[in-house]
Amino acid sequence: MKNIVILGSTGSIGRNALSVVREEPRKFRIKGLSARSNVDLLEKQVEEFHPEVVVITDKKAGEKFLEKPLAKEVKVFLDEEGFLKLVRMPEVDLVLIALTGIVGLLPTLEAIHSKKTVALATKEVIVSAGRIVMDAARENNVEILPVDSEHNSIFQALKGYREAEIRRIILTASGGPLAEIEGDLSDIPLSVALKHPVWKMGKKISIDSSTMMNKGLEVIEAHYLFGVKPSYIDVVIHREAIIHSLVEFKDGFISAILAFPDMRLPIHYVLHYPERVESGLPKLDFSRIEQLNFKKPDFERFPCLMYAYDAINYGGTMPAVLNQANEVAVNAFLKEEIKFGRIPEIIRETMNHHQVVKNPTLEEVLAADKWAKEEAKGLIK
Repeated sequence: MKNIVILGSTGSIGRNALSVVREEPRKFRIKGLSARSNVDLLEKQVEEFHPEVVVITDKKAGEKFLEKPLAKEVKVFLDEEGFLKLVRMPEVDLVLIALTGIVGLLPTLEAIHSKKTVALATKEVIVSAGRIVMDAARENNVEILPVDSEHNSIFQALKGYREAEIRRIILTASGGPLAEIEGDLSDIPLSVALKHPVWKMGKKISIDSSTMMNKGLEVIEAHYLFGVKPSYIDVVIHREAIIHSLVEFKDGFISAILAFPDMRLPIHYVLHYPERVESGLPKLDFSRIEQLNFKKPDFERFPCLMYAYDAINYGGTMPAVLNQANEVAVNAFLKEEIKFGRIPEIIRETMNHHQVVKNPTLEEVLAADKWAKEEAKGLIK
């Protein structure tokens, strides 16, 4: 029996993880769950999976939850400090971080220092503080299991190989909802930008896919997770989303991981790791795949991807600034306060105004994140 904590259980990753747990109740026990404000769904999850602890970070939503009869059956924390208490629980084996944004950083580090295996779906954690997180993982002999389908497949492809044998990592991108749209993208409506052709995701990550910032963040994440220089990490557009990543080795062989595009597959993999067991999930039928297509991304039409390469080449606090500026800009677009084309402009301007701190401490990363938030908001105003 593996004891699991899911931070962000009401989001798409959290819901998919619980669907995997639901199929194998004798293998997994849910010890803790968290939500920001969706307490109606959280109540249903508590009723089904019987966690010992829940964390709710929205105060009003938390007070609403406490009024429910079911609240008496669990211990409830109503702030982000609850994340840390939850992951410290001695009987917990694996912590799935599926929060949105840098709020996942401190609980990730706490889980690492508590010697828990970390299944990481919050890419902003590695983007903002990759060196700090990976150093902590090595020092504590903790394995970080990436949940993103691209990094999860790279993780699988690299099993049994040394870093010195890798020549190149190739991240595949569906291209998002705007890849086939010709002409100017600066005034694309919100409804179009949210309509991803392959994956069902939350609103923020859907917009990141539209700008291709999602793939840029994945480039930064791959750099830290796998120790590969940015210049050896490529991106290709692969609309079918069948190949989730490729690894080229120095002798010229390329290892590709293929799977049906279903987020439950990488979640199933990390929850069962290091074992592989039957998933019962959809499998590829090669007789139905007529072709697989690849092309280079257009950096001019999707400059956010280039800004991510710029950020990791600057290093230090710049990736954290890129990440937070993007969060602010995307949030403003979702509220229809700015046009789509303003997102990359705000990111670029915020980066241009930042004084990079090389080899930052955790406090300096958090300070850069806070600075970028205020700077980007100022640019929007």
